[in-house]
Amino acid sequence: MNDAVLAHMAAACNLVATVLLILGRLAIRRRDAVRHKQLMLAALAVSAVFLVAYLSRWVLFEPRKFAGEGLIRGVYFAILVPHMALAILVAPLAIGAAMLALRGRLEAHRRLVRFAWPIWVFVSVTGVIVYGFLYHLPV
Repeated sequence: MNDAVLAHMAAACNLVATVLLILGRLAIRRRDAVRHKQLMLAALAVSAVFLVAYLSRWVLFEPRKFAGEGLIRGVYFAILVPHMALAILVAPLAIGAAMLALRGRLEAHRRLVRFAWPIWVFVSVTGVIVYGFLYHLPV
C-alpha cells in the first residue's frame, strides 16, 4: 500500500461525509428525526474512517508537498490554511453535537450545530479540494 491509496480513501470518506451531512440537514428540515439521526451517525462513522486513513498516512508515509507555483500555490494555501485550522475543531464539535442529541438535550444540540455543521461541511469539502490539488492537479 502506498500513500495514494490512503489519500484516495480519505478523500472518498470526505466526499461521502459531505453528502451525508447535507442529506442529514435536509432530513431534519423535513422533520424526519429518525432519518436525520441515521444520516448524521453515518457521517460521524465515515468521518472516523477518514481520520484513521488520514492518520495512518501521516504515520506511515512522508507528507506529500504541493508542487504548484505562482498563483495556484497561493490558491492552494488559501484553501489549506482555514481547512487545517477548522479541521482541528471538527471532531470535538461533531462528537459533542452527537452526544447532546443522543442524551436528548436537543436545544443545546441545535445551538451547537448552528456553527458546528457548517464547519464540518467546510472541512469535508475543502478536504476533497486539497486532495485534488495534491493528487490530481497537473503541475
